[in-house]
Amino acid sequence: MAKRPRASSRRRRTTRSAASFDELVQRALDTIPQPFARALDEVAIVIDDEPSPRQLRESGLGPDEDLYGLYEGIPRTEYAADWAFVPNKITLFQVPLLEDFPDPAELEHEVWVTVVHELAHHLGIDESRLHDLGVD
Repeated sequence: MAKRPRASSRRRRTTRSAASFDELVQRALDTIPQPFARALDEVAIVIDDEPSPRQLRESGLGPDEDLYGLYEGIPRTEYAADWAFVPNKITLFQVPLLEDFPDPAELEHEVWVTVVHELAHHLGIDESRLHDLGVD
């Protein structure tokens, strides 16, 4: 499974509401051009507060580190006739993003980067290519 270990160990108090965070995510999704936007129909977009201990462990991170986003599923490039159905999911972790990006413009940009990065994993783009493209 392709994962994005966007890590941070800083902790700050957050004041942004869940509704305004949802709006940032929706704005990021609205900027995805076709034909890539059609791939969003194959992926659930979920907002959680923080990654679980299992998600951290499977991403190679310790309990004092965080993820901003995580793709879980089968990338399109690995679909096959004999594959078992596994739901595809992009999870955005609200608390680490809010804590690490208190500036609204920086937060909005990082939410966009995280959405694009995780969607790219669904499309089969690996970490090294994302780095080359500047989406890491």
